[in-house]
Amino acid sequence: MIIIDGPAELCGEISIQGAKNSALPILAATVLCKGQSVLHNCPDLTDVETAVRILEHLGCRCAREGSDLVVDNAMTGCEVPQELMREMRSSIVFLGAIVSRCGEARLCFPGGCELGPRPIDLHISSLQKLGVEIEEKGGCLQCRAPGGIQGAYVSLSFPSVGATENLMLAAVCSKGTTIIANAAREPEIADLAAYLNRCGGRIYGAGESCVIIDGVKELFGSEHRMMPDRIVSATYMAAAAVTGGSVTLRDVDNAHILPMLSPFEESGCEVRQMGGSLNIMAPRRLMPVKHIRTMPYPGFPTDAQPVVMSMAAVGSGTSVFVENIFENRYRHAEGLQRLGAKIKVEGKVAIVEGVDRLAGAPVEAWDLRGGAALVVAGLAARGRTEIEGVEYIRRGYEDIAGNLALLGARIREAD
Repeated sequence: MIIIDGPAELCGEISIQGAKNSALPILAATVLCKGQSVLHNCPDLTDVETAVRILEHLGCRCAREGSDLVVDNAMTGCEVPQELMREMRSSIVFLGAIVSRCGEARLCFPGGCELGPRPIDLHISSLQKLGVEIEEKGGCLQCRAPGGIQGAYVSLSFPSVGATENLMLAAVCSKGTTIIANAAREPEIADLAAYLNRCGGRIYGAGESCVIIDGVKELFGSEHRMMPDRIVSATYMAAAAVTGGSVTLRDVDNAHILPMLSPFEESGCEVRQMGGSLNIMAPRRLMPVKHIRTMPYPGFPTDAQPVVMSMAAVGSGTSVFVENIFENRYRHAEGLQRLGAKIKVEGKVAIVEGVDRLAGAPVEAWDLRGGAALVVAGLAARGRTEIEGVEYIRRGYEDIAGNLALLGARIREAD
């Protein structure tokens, strides 16, 4: 568990880790690349460990050197076992890469945080348009591309990040040109394209709603530095906000932070962006964040909603949240209520009445971002907060307790 004795005003500087949501598709992409890839700023997370174990199962050799991960592609297999697939939802992104490399793939349905239905139907229907034959047997997917991947026009019914990534990975070595309309625009999509292009790919428009992919014959490993994690940045900003602190984040991409700035500014925080760093100075009492509506990028990200709700819980008025991405994204509300927050949830809407103070209590994390929200709230709570379910938090945060301790929090992990 994570144990927090609060409150404590945070102050100081920390560096932001590489992005989890960039690392996982890029690791899947190494399947396509002959030779060795060196991935800099690769975060040390349990989800990344799972992706590495998948690569090793496929025959690749992986070695970590600090924040660098070296992948030597010596692929021999095309099947990912059930126990690895069920450890994380993002494992489905290996589908497009493996079927492109081997002409076939066998994967079971993925697992991960329980955030409500996240069907992979869009992944399947999109890949089928590229000539992939997919058959479901006993909860597993049998995939074949007997004629190779064929370029095609694919219009997504929803700008799904995972489906966009799977299409890019499948199409980069295809025959012909693939056009993805209504593609996801998240920065992590552009980061994946940057890696693939360094390896010899021809991908244009990544980060926009129309992505064009001219298939190439083969890819070769390269060096790539992963983008900083924008959700981790928002988490530490929220931690500074609820404690009335002043924190500087190094190694951030401020352009990626812009869609998340509004609630921090509305709550009275002063945010200064300076090149590759960001400073946030919080008032003694936060104002409400008013209205947060989660949307695909460049809208407000669903992954940042829980930590901003922790801010709203100690604000001076009423805040309204509307969750449009996941059905079960408010599981952290119960834990916040145990700490004294006043939150009413009805379907997609959560109404938060700010309270003067929270009080420490035992709580449990049920998913990655909800766990981070409980950590943020625990920093503002009087007394001791004990958070179980740390395994979820470790999926996306490198040593969150150690980093917050560097900023002055009284926090530690305990067995």
